[in-house]
Amino acid sequence: MSNFPSSLKCIKSECSKSYPIDSDVLVCPRCKGLLDVAYDLSAANAVALRKSWDQRRASLSSMDTSGVWRFRELLPPAQESEVVTMIEGNTQLFDAPRCAAYAGLESISLKHLGMNPTGSFKDLGMTTGITEARKRGAEGVICASTGNTSASMAAYAARAGIRSFVFIPEGKIARGKLAQAIEFGARVIQIDGDFDRAMSLVREIADDAGLYLLNSVNPFRLEGQKTVAFEILQQRQWNCPDRIVIPGGNLGNSSAIAKGFKELFDCSLISKMPRLSIVQAEGANPLYRMWLSGNTELIPVDEPTTLATAIRIGAPVSWQKARRALDWMNGNVEQVNEQEIADAKAIIGLDGIGCEPAGAVTVAGLRKMVAAGTVDRGEDVIAILTGHSLKDPDYTVSYHEGTLGLEAPFANRVAKVSSDRGAIMAALE
Repeated sequence: MSNFPSSLKCIKSECSKSYPIDSDVLVCPRCKGLLDVAYDLSAANAVALRKSWDQRRASLSSMDTSGVWRFRELLPPAQESEVVTMIEGNTQLFDAPRCAAYAGLESISLKHLGMNPTGSFKDLGMTTGITEARKRGAEGVICASTGNTSASMAAYAARAGIRSFVFIPEGKIARGKLAQAIEFGARVIQIDGDFDRAMSLVREIADDAGLYLLNSVNPFRLEGQKTVAFEILQQRQWNCPDRIVIPGGNLGNSSAIAKGFKELFDCSLISKMPRLSIVQAEGANPLYRMWLSGNTELIPVDEPTTLATAIRIGAPVSWQKARRALDWMNGNVEQVNEQEIADAKAIIGLDGIGCEPAGAVTVAGLRKMVAAGTVDRGEDVIAILTGHSLKDPDYTVSYHEGTLGLEAPFANRVAKVSSDRGAIMAALE
């Protein structure tokens, strides 16, 4: 099967201008709106697509073993020789009974995107983003990052033999993530300011510096991230859940996954759309504020604050796409505070899974929504975990030591005893 015909299309309904798929633009030249990769699905055959995608799971080809490129009919066109893959995707869908009990649900499934090659969901987008950079002959790539984007971009750029440049906010990136970007050869530039300032700077200078921008404003990157929807359904034998719950930071991931479900619905691979819940940290909650007020425009949070550094973003680039996703999926937005995030993360650990702090907002949000009656306890729910628990080990240790600045009702403190055998036996008891 071949790729469906594709183009770049402005998402603003009052514009909707289309451009050739190989156009050298990341936003609409006419109105500066965000762009989608849009597909002509008029010839889509649901039976043929499902058969082809399922058969590829038994293939040893790198294009087929990738949990992204397996679904290449609904991706921007690329030759196998152009594709930069680290066999991303294929991440676990865990049953989590302790999380379900904590949230007040009968059951819950956790889709753990932290099991990707560099430990976060960003790998799903970087395989398509770096592939596009290689196709266009880019000599270097650039991003602003709170950690995961920089780690992923650096790794995939290294595989492609392309230079990478990262802008990070000073003192506001987990060291585990910073270590990855350095290890993979990125040129890391620490700026005096937060992520939103870093994002503003890279958008200003990317073209002048001759660098290909790989933040979520890039529509090709989000195409890889939408395959989370495809993989979830394939793992569930194409049975759609009632609800999917996603952390909200820069809002590219929730936008991308929603686009994936919408395209599957338009291709008739699924007969309904799941509901969408986006959960933000209380100190970095511009989408929640917009949704609660009924406003049509997002008002940035000037000084976002949360210990979940991956979602410490006050001016999310993809908010318009996220707003559209909520409309498509009859969605809602919730916020959770620092205590709720930390406790939920501890509970996820008790299911033997673990995640970065930003991922835990989904379970925290579900507990809050079930208590409020927004989510029925019998719903078939999938919660997204965005990053691996080792992305921010300092947060985890601090919680369990009681030094995070929060209560720690689920703390598992290290027992400190003398080397005396009797003392050791007492500690074991």
